[in-house]
Amino acid sequence: MSKVKHVLGISGGKDSAALAIYLHDKYPHVDFSYYYTDTGKELDETYQLIENIEIYLGKKIEVLVAEEAQNSSENPFDFFYKSFRGYIPSPTARWCTNMMKLQPFEKYVGTEKPTLSYVGIRGDEEREGYISKKNNIQSIFPFRRNIWSEDVLHKLFHPDNHQTVMDFYSELYKGKRLDKVAELLSSPITFERHQRTATERQIKHKLNGLLDLDIVDFNKATFNFLKGTEYPLSFEEDYFLLENTDVLVRDDIFAILRKSGVGVPAYYEKINYEVDGQIGQYARSRSGCFFCFFQQKIEWVWLYEQHPKLFKDAMVYENVDEFFTWNQGESLAELIQPERIKQIKLEHLNRMNREKAKSDSNSPYLLDILDDEEGTCTACFV
Repeated sequence: MSKVKHVLGISGGKDSAALAIYLHDKYPHVDFSYYYTDTGKELDETYQLIENIEIYLGKKIEVLVAEEAQNSSENPFDFFYKSFRGYIPSPTARWCTNMMKLQPFEKYVGTEKPTLSYVGIRGDEEREGYISKKNNIQSIFPFRRNIWSEDVLHKLFHPDNHQTVMDFYSELYKGKRLDKVAELLSSPITFERHQRTATERQIKHKLNGLLDLDIVDFNKATFNFLKGTEYPLSFEEDYFLLENTDVLVRDDIFAILRKSGVGVPAYYEKINYEVDGQIGQYARSRSGCFFCFFQQKIEWVWLYEQHPKLFKDAMVYENVDEFFTWNQGESLAELIQPERIKQIKLEHLNRMNREKAKSDSNSPYLLDILDDEEGTCTACFV
């Protein structure tokens, strides 16, 4: 019996939904717990997806609401919006993520039970997910070639642990393969705060080198290393993901959702638009609040044209006089002027044409490759 708790957050997006299905189907013996953090400002399709996943999994997804807002007659976002005196969240002040996502999640997990948190970041993404500062929570990324979190890699590749890791590999390799491991582990690395970019580059070099040798062996060596730490996996005798070498990318995600019958949320479906006699396509690239400040301009136009009432609701929160707008330097009222909409569509169409010219993909879900151009929260969109 596992000594750790296995939890998976359903964001309402495609990746976390596919991860829940994938792990449920491939590892039916694992007792996963599922949760969803509600802001009260999601699209209807998000709630429908949650319901569909519950039916497929045959298990309830626990809805988490921030403690402060639980006894309020208002939804969580409006409660905190008023608490922050009308200061809407932004990329530099993500109180929405902290108050409505991270805090409820960490309260849900508690402080005692060792917990593994499964995150749906894909193998074709170059970003890290949220890593809790609580010792009893460890993040795992099953869709990636490297399932381990950044903090684990920092410890694993620290020079102080060089010999410990070598000892593990000495049980697996001899000769030239072991020499290669020694070469990778002993290559220079710095952990100075002001040299973070160099640190990440050096870790990536070591990581890719060891993964190229063998993914399963790297997983086993890392797992054995973690046994000497206080990470949740130190309590386990074995771990079911050690021999999993699957790497899932965007098309795999849509395939999982379709094959399972859970379905793809409608806001990911491309819709045609016309501008200057040209036909383009737009859709929403992410889940989360319908007025998320990380949306691209074309997604705001999509919201205005496909969900005009929700767009008007988003406008209510802006305070132009105080420069509190969802988009820096541009209010929603300015964004929906006819000439501005035309400009946004033309810019988007030109970008998409350039990307299509460089891509050989025939996927019907060739979503904007610039999805993450404006950044993402690490908790809302996995």
